[in-house]
Amino acid sequence: MTRTGGALARGRGRTAALLLLAGGLALAGCTPSLPSEEPTPTSTLEAPVRLSPLLGTPVNEGDGEHPSLAAKIDNHPSARPQYGLEHADIVFEELVEGGITRYVAVWHSDLPPAVGPIRSIRPMDPDIVSPFGGIIAYSGGQDRFVRAMRETGVLNALEGEEGTADVFWRSLERQAPHNVLLRADRIVAENRDLDAPPLQFRYSPTPDEAAAVVSGEPSATLETTFSPTSSSAWAHDPRAGNYARSQNGVPDVAQSGAPITAVNVVVARVDIDESPGVPRTELEGSGEAWIATGGSIVRGTWVKEGARAPLRLVSATGTVLTLSPGNTWVELVPNGTGTVRSAVS
Repeated sequence: MTRTGGALARGRGRTAALLLLAGGLALAGCTPSLPSEEPTPTSTLEAPVRLSPLLGTPVNEGDGEHPSLAAKIDNHPSARPQYGLEHADIVFEELVEGGITRYVAVWHSDLPPAVGPIRSIRPMDPDIVSPFGGIIAYSGGQDRFVRAMRETGVLNALEGEEGTADVFWRSLERQAPHNVLLRADRIVAENRDLDAPPLQFRYSPTPDEAAAVVSGEPSATLETTFSPTSSSAWAHDPRAGNYARSQNGVPDVAQSGAPITAVNVVVARVDIDESPGVPRTELEGSGEAWIATGGSIVRGTWVKEGARAPLRLVSATGTVLTLSPGNTWVELVPNGTGTVRSAVS
């Protein structure tokens, strides 16, 4: 693992917990492509609340002053159950070759000892990873895709490169290529001088104030289809306050046995470009979005104004759609071949 070409992302400051006043956010206009960068405080709290940048939950002074770790995670049936996925703050699911999906998972608030299986990157991954800064771990990829990832300013950690032998290893319990694992806590500890991630989504002060709960329609389930052979479903559990995930009708669990759950599920309908020779999710621009939180779903628009810009979620009138504090899964569902359905229990 090397740091070359001045490619480290250091320009956003080292404090992970951003100082924000909890409350709603309204945009000055009604154009969804130009959401405001700063929230408008509407809370009656007397002092600012320090928030985790990837969860929106309150944190203590000094917590989270380290970089985030993103990793390309295998989702082939032979790679399940995955290691550490239940600890991720944000997970993106994307279409790859053969109709299957892979994940880009991002950890910051809770670093497990091991994550994986780690796989190779795809052409859309630089657009996903760039807004977080920090570290991206993967097992390789086509030279043109690796070059693009190196140009993001994120620290690239590739299995097999010099300096990575202490953080990558191959499990004897899995068959190659679904057996590459990463010591997540160690690689972050070795690079603590990197910047912490900036705030990605906007969060409500409490779950009851999230956009979907306030203005959405009740919906107990959210189902997504990426291809004829790849689908997932999220079922709301009102007692737990989150959604439990299944894949192709089978409950989704981590290697630890813990169920895969999310407080927020975001669906972004995306175009797919096949010209690179592999599916490339188009993530710059805007498109239809579904946001599931607290047993309700609100429709809106996703906006991403550039490779390094975070994904924004806005309503038809241009206001930012807030998520509930907690972890988030982002399903990048293809337009045309993909589908999205919701249902009331």
